[in-house]
Amino acid sequence: MKNLFSKLVNTKKLSIIIASFIVLLFSAGFITYETTKKSVTLSLNGDERVLKTHATTVQDVLDEADISLKSKDYLFPSKDSRVTDNLKVVWKSAKQVQLSTVNEEKTIWTTAMTVKEFLKEQNITINEHDQVKPKTSTVLQKGMNVVVNKAFPLTLNDGGVVKEVWSTSTTVADFLKQQRITLAELDRIEPGLDSTVSENGVVNVIRVEKVTDVVEEPLSFAVVTQKDENLNKGSEKILTPGQEGLISREYEITKENGQEVSRTVLNETVLKDKVDQVVAVGAKEIAEIASRGGESGREMYVTATAYTASCSGCSGTTATGLNLHANPNAKVIAVDPRVIPLGSKVYVEGYGYAVASDTGGAIKGNKIDVFISSKQAAYQWGRKTVKIKVLD
Repeated sequence: MKNLFSKLVNTKKLSIIIASFIVLLFSAGFITYETTKKSVTLSLNGDERVLKTHATTVQDVLDEADISLKSKDYLFPSKDSRVTDNLKVVWKSAKQVQLSTVNEEKTIWTTAMTVKEFLKEQNITINEHDQVKPKTSTVLQKGMNVVVNKAFPLTLNDGGVVKEVWSTSTTVADFLKQQRITLAELDRIEPGLDSTVSENGVVNVIRVEKVTDVVEEPLSFAVVTQKDENLNKGSEKILTPGQEGLISREYEITKENGQEVSRTVLNETVLKDKVDQVVAVGAKEIAEIASRGGESGREMYVTATAYTASCSGCSGTTATGLNLHANPNAKVIAVDPRVIPLGSKVYVEGYGYAVASDTGGAIKGNKIDVFISSKQAAYQWGRKTVKIKVLD
């Protein structure tokens, strides 16, 4: 009996030893299995995770991560690369997006993560004036439409204020909206709102306004002439002096960019009536008067005015070459040579003896112009009918 008990104890010890050995062997194998795994960092669309693997190739790693690789996807290193410890595998899934520019629209496969990366991938450079929708910081999504409008320079003239601006607009109407320009009812645009905006073009905003203005203005009188048989030809006499009237006019004034371009009379009110000037014009034929006294010659009535050496259009030298500036006291008259020959000595009533030494464009027929050096005295002479005697 004692021997049987000893056998049982020995058998039990043996079983424990065998079991312990198996556990030890399994533990050692497990530890060996785990410690022989390689550390791989997976970057999946920007998200990173670390895994331990016995995978032989990058493709095996992707299979373990349940990632289905498509031909358009980005993968580094390649799927056939051998797995080494501390390997980093980068995978970006490809997606289709729409790219719209002024010139074209196209569908593109891309692995870019953001709109900014996508534009860089497409070699599209963006400056501060360009317009991109959605924003460059937006995460790129499958089926997204990326719109790029490149800005171009042009000139804006708004009411006379000129400045250089940038625009991504296609029409003048869009451009004005982009520039936050509002138009009043009368304002004009050149070119028209539907016109296409072009690079280095000019858009003119013409600010139009209409205002009213009331102005009091003189009302000019007319000169009415009537023949008088009692006055010699060439002479005139004012019968009724003219008087200016006064009229109030209401104008509608149109201004463009602050400058008046037109005015229209809306209303007129006469504040003071004008008085027309009535002038009697001599119609009596002048007969030659017989000579008297000791001097012989022709006598006649003429219309006499006065001039100076410094009058408008005057040279200061007479038709016969006399310098009136150098001879301010000379007694000279301008005549119509067909009536009074140049060089003739003439007695002029109220002026004295003079020499017919000059001519004038307005001196025709029975008219003379007497030379007076003083302007004030010439103005005082005025216009009068005088009797003259041509002595030789």
